[in-house]
Amino acid sequence: MSRQTRVLVTGAGGFIGNGLVTYLKKRGYWVRGVDIKYPEFSTTDADEFELLDLRRWDNCLQATRDVEEVYALAADMGGMGFISANHAQILRNNSLINIHTLEAACINGVKRYLYTSSACVYPEFKQMEANVVPLKEEDAYPAQPQDAYGWEKLIAEKLCEYYRQDYGIETRTVRFHNIFGPLGTWEGGREKVPAALCRKVAMAKLTGNPEVEIWGDGEQTRSFCYIDDCVTGIYKLMRSEFHEPLNLGQDRMVTINQLADMVAKVADHKIEKKHVPGPQGVRGRNSDNTRLRDVLGWEPVISLEEGIARTYPWIEAQVKAKLQAASSEKKEMKSVA
Repeated sequence: MSRQTRVLVTGAGGFIGNGLVTYLKKRGYWVRGVDIKYPEFSTTDADEFELLDLRRWDNCLQATRDVEEVYALAADMGGMGFISANHAQILRNNSLINIHTLEAACINGVKRYLYTSSACVYPEFKQMEANVVPLKEEDAYPAQPQDAYGWEKLIAEKLCEYYRQDYGIETRTVRFHNIFGPLGTWEGGREKVPAALCRKVAMAKLTGNPEVEIWGDGEQTRSFCYIDDCVTGIYKLMRSEFHEPLNLGQDRMVTINQLADMVAKVADHKIEKKHVPGPQGVRGRNSDNTRLRDVLGWEPVISLEEGIARTYPWIEAQVKAKLQAASSEKKEMKSVA
């Protein structure tokens, strides 16, 4: 770039947002990060980082000031356990964030706006079997997302479409398919399945208990995309002239049981799967990457095995540190008693 382009990343305290900030800084951008929290597991590389609740209109105006581009990642979200139990909260909070941020960006003269949607927009009736046909972008209609998270994403996609048509702001929309990697949430209910399985396998390894709980029969299927490929794809889409929604994920589908075995292999620990009741989401989901390849001349390159090999050691270290802290606290309480 001949000069520093000023950009905003919302949700910059989150897993993907923090990674995107680092990626953009390495490419020479001036970056403002905004979130209600700082990154949990690392420092931020943003030039400015502001703690702002983007459900509020005035905060959105402040966040989008003096920038040329916005990467809108802020959202109230989590894994299947969280999404399936918080429909009203998710629809309310994310609708406020999406509407206020896009309107503020438009008022402040932002030129390009990338909205991060989700594969959760796809209709449930197309995801009833484990061996599902990969989902093409046009499969989102007729609409029937399974939960509120999918509905609010779909509505925001249309909002971006109409703002581009009516007000001239160049919008881009990406649909994520299960992004994972180190430095992401790994416990507490908001973690995604790769992180949850890494945590469970690490706990089994470190405590000597081989049991790993898996929700349902474990034959539900998904595809998983490593964080480095995700931020690369986001950037490539923003720089493209394509303004329709675009899948971003791997197009290799695996069962949750297979994923658990993959994690166990990386951990070098034999596990016993214990299938228990729990929210499972749709039965099967996979990304059709035909349009991704056509539009960007690119697709994710980091294999699931390589991604897990990079992710598991970090999560094991977090679990080990937590167990050690709990053990030390127990000893201190015993000595006091």
